[in-house]
Amino acid sequence: MLDREGFRPNVGIILLNAHNEVWWGKRVREHSWQFPQGGIKYGETPEQAMYRELEEEIGLRQEHVKIVGRTRDWLRYEVPDHFIKREIRGHYRGQKQIWFLLRMCARDNDVNLRLTDHPEFDAWRWHDYWVPLDVVIEFKRDVYQRALQELSRFLTWPANGGGHTHERRHTARYLRQPHAPRQPAPDQPCAPEPQLVLVPSKD
Repeated sequence: MLDREGFRPNVGIILLNAHNEVWWGKRVREHSWQFPQGGIKYGETPEQAMYRELEEEIGLRQEHVKIVGRTRDWLRYEVPDHFIKREIRGHYRGQKQIWFLLRMCARDNDVNLRLTDHPEFDAWRWHDYWVPLDVVIEFKRDVYQRALQELSRFLTWPANGGGHTHERRHTARYLRQPHAPRQPAPDQPCAPEPQLVLVPSKD
């Protein structure tokens, strides 16, 4: 489904943990890392597509997350011709995306990269909010920067309510590792997001 300009409607997902770190996924058999994303099907709203892609790509359901914010308008990127199938060249230009910022209410072991027969990711980790864009495929970098910048206005620090600093080791979880049995989502929903914005702008 393309718009008149040749862009496919799509959603992107930035998933936060309690420390305002973001879910960062390694694409299957590639050396690039990215956020979950996927196309909007005919008849779906962006929010419906977001929940579907969230479950298909990383195994989390609606009750595992809370929506913190979303981008106001579509963010677009063009795909180079050599990444486009020959039969749609000249018609397809790229993606236009609505980006969602989510707070994870579940446990790390609720993430399941093998929910479908064709997984998008083979490893994942938590990363500081301002992810290194040099590991993102080049034509997506500008949209990533714009999405992170726009959605950073919804963040407050420290996210976990404490006044102390914390150290966390950002170890990756791999697709080949046995997946722990799915645990139910916590009974308590995510705490309401404060409205005060304290994050400084990044260049």
